[in-house]
Amino acid sequence: MTRYGPARVVVAAVVLFGSAFVGARGVGPVPPVGPLLDPASGIWSVARQTAMPGEVVATIPTLEDEVRVVYDRRGVPHIWAKSIDDVMRALGYVVARDRLFQMELQTRAVAGRLTELVGPQALSVDREQRELGLARSADEIFDNLDPNSEVGRAVLGYAEGVNAWIEAMEPGDLPFEYHLLHAKPETWEPVYTAYLLKRMGYTLAYSRHELWRSDVERLIGEDAAAALFPANNPIQEPIQPNGLARPRLDFVEPPPPARTGVTIGQTARLPSATADPNHRAPVVALAWDGAAGRSMPGIGSNNWAVAPSRSASGNALLAGDPHLNLTLPSIWYEAHLVVPGEMDAYGVTIPGSPGIIIGFNRDAAWSMTNTGADVLDFYRERLDDPLTPTTYLVDGEWRRLGKTVEQYLDPSGAVIATDTMYQTHRGPLLRTESGSLSMRWTVLEETGATESLIAGSKAASVLEFFAATETFLAPAQNMIVADRQGNIGIRSTGRYPRRPAGEGWSVRDGTNSGEDWSGAWPIEQYPMAINPEQGFIASANQQPTDPQADGDYLGVNWPSPWRAVRINQLLRADSQVTPDAMRRYQTDPGNARADWFVPLFLEAARDLPAGGREPGDLTRAARLLGEWDRRYTKDNERAILFETAMDELADRTWDELVPPGDESRIATPGSAILAQLTAYPESAWWDLIASEERETRNDIFAASLEAALGIVEREYGPPDSGGWRWDAIRHENIWHLAGFQSLSALGVPVQGGPGNLNPSSGSGRHGASWRMVVELAPEVRAWATYPGGQSGNPVSEWYEDRIPQWADGELDEILFPRRADDLADTDVAARLTLITGER
Repeated sequence: MTRYGPARVVVAAVVLFGSAFVGARGVGPVPPVGPLLDPASGIWSVARQTAMPGEVVATIPTLEDEVRVVYDRRGVPHIWAKSIDDVMRALGYVVARDRLFQMELQTRAVAGRLTELVGPQALSVDREQRELGLARSADEIFDNLDPNSEVGRAVLGYAEGVNAWIEAMEPGDLPFEYHLLHAKPETWEPVYTAYLLKRMGYTLAYSRHELWRSDVERLIGEDAAAALFPANNPIQEPIQPNGLARPRLDFVEPPPPARTGVTIGQTARLPSATADPNHRAPVVALAWDGAAGRSMPGIGSNNWAVAPSRSASGNALLAGDPHLNLTLPSIWYEAHLVVPGEMDAYGVTIPGSPGIIIGFNRDAAWSMTNTGADVLDFYRERLDDPLTPTTYLVDGEWRRLGKTVEQYLDPSGAVIATDTMYQTHRGPLLRTESGSLSMRWTVLEETGATESLIAGSKAASVLEFFAATETFLAPAQNMIVADRQGNIGIRSTGRYPRRPAGEGWSVRDGTNSGEDWSGAWPIEQYPMAINPEQGFIASANQQPTDPQADGDYLGVNWPSPWRAVRINQLLRADSQVTPDAMRRYQTDPGNARADWFVPLFLEAARDLPAGGREPGDLTRAARLLGEWDRRYTKDNERAILFETAMDELADRTWDELVPPGDESRIATPGSAILAQLTAYPESAWWDLIASEERETRNDIFAASLEAALGIVEREYGPPDSGGWRWDAIRHENIWHLAGFQSLSALGVPVQGGPGNLNPSSGSGRHGASWRMVVELAPEVRAWATYPGGQSGNPVSEWYEDRIPQWADGELDEILFPRRADDLADTDVAARLTLITGER
């Protein structure tokens, strides 16, 4: 398959047939060859699924009225229905037609049932998911859902649409992955929507910071650990504007490390009690894995809005680009839902979830970034028996543990493992090498996400959107919104627990009920801004509030705010912002992190030779670095030297975080903490443990830069040989969900790097999963794209058609018709009429 453009039938068939023999790779059993090659219903039949015929009539038995669906030239379905229930039925049908295997794969991942598709190699992944109780909590919540409520009817209607497609499929319609796995699609249960939202919460709000924090404290002492992983970022550019025209530096010298002599344990590792270390993880890439909120280096999400007073047109503007794992097919599916008089919303949905999650309507636009708030606590429990417990101790009394028995099946239906899972009143009990820990986590409770997003997509103003999303409890999100009246607003929406001690960075004492949460913040206390005086608002996963204005504990170890600093620089400098400027900002090559550290490298190189040292390669390294304009363009040839120097700098500075006898750090402070440390050039942290000399800041910067030059030249050749080009080194790698390399888009060059608004993670698996710019003019206009295409069929022209423009930072102008007949014939790819009745 070519990197871009539709896959060709012969190539795809050969690749897929070859991929059938993947038992050695661990994807699953080898299916029978005969059915696999059947031209009518085997792998070859994917060639017949490439596009919908021009005019199609299909049946959903539960429809109340006829539904019209028009697919535009980008493969986006515009759906016109006479009720919310019917529009959700139609959405379920069209999404299932394009993304059925993706829907099932992600559902099974949440339920811990991947072994049923791919065999024992998925057992460790399934065990973790079941131990966390994501599906179990979804089942409990769904049992209490009113089926007659709007959200209940929407979820049920969506499932009816999905199942209508499944039941109507001919053998040749079966997605190719089922052929490879010798499997058939499951019936889609309404509760599976809740499963997917739980998976979203797992990705965006699951953190074990208390556990590795304990190891850090034992290694360097509590005071030093608190300074390197603080509750407040030392560079303040908060989401809720604080009235300042530039970032504030709240620098304090970190106390020196205290060598405690304590052996570091394995508390950050949470294996299932019965996990088999010989089982390998499945060759499956899940769309929600590795999202912005899980402390992945170099990634993050952005959104911002501009008031009419600072836009060239006098209209409010909004931009959003959530950064998640990049997969083919994409996590997102683009759609337009119309119910005259009730809903006219366009944007993206997650396959499996009814409604538009990020998008716009005729009056308002909205997007989200991950808040990263601390919404999970671990409790160290005392059990009556560590191996086969029945009770746990609270306030001097033994309480009975909840217990469930979990069985794991292989593709044949045989039981391959059985686990016993336990629960306290707080939540799941995790059996670790250092003891038994229970967890209280907002994601395992009612989330309110589907209800909020359906209501929010009908909001006509900022205030209406905020009112509609008050019930959105997890995962906590920075929701930004703009409307046609010219209002802009942002709120960190979620459920924030009240803790007895006010902080959540330590493992709590489970034997004391006084350590339990005492409630949640009132919504009036949430970080929020509406129409701030500065005329714009922006979030990029930074700390939401200025601690000098609001000292309440919301989280810890916030991402370094370089992206927030950069977007605020751009917005402060432009009082006539245009939609195209908003688009350019999304891949802006400027970098506040480089602006901070490059001068320090150059200063160190300039000062040290004067002290009598031999300049050697240091002078040459400084000259090469000084040639860089600090912009992460594709053709620049110096960013790699800087990034390598930053890696070397971290290795030398944080050598105290390497346990004795080990070779790697147990944790790495953010680069904002490193920036803070540069203000104290004589700090003990600059001193190398392995050296007899007392190093200072300039010593470490100079040694790091000089070492970086040697590394880069050995790996990429001389500076001007072409090997240092950024687009030859850093790429995005968009993998197929099942890990098939030939069906992936690998080595995609992009503009951006660590700390950029378009960050690059290094591995290339994460990035802007959806980019959108909206102008809230009298007639709303929007531009958007995502890295992939609407179809999950690798032979379809809509499989990866958007990747080239996404890689270049370009956006498509969105077609937003009011009526089904408003689209020109040249903009229509197909028409689908859905009717009720028996098949």
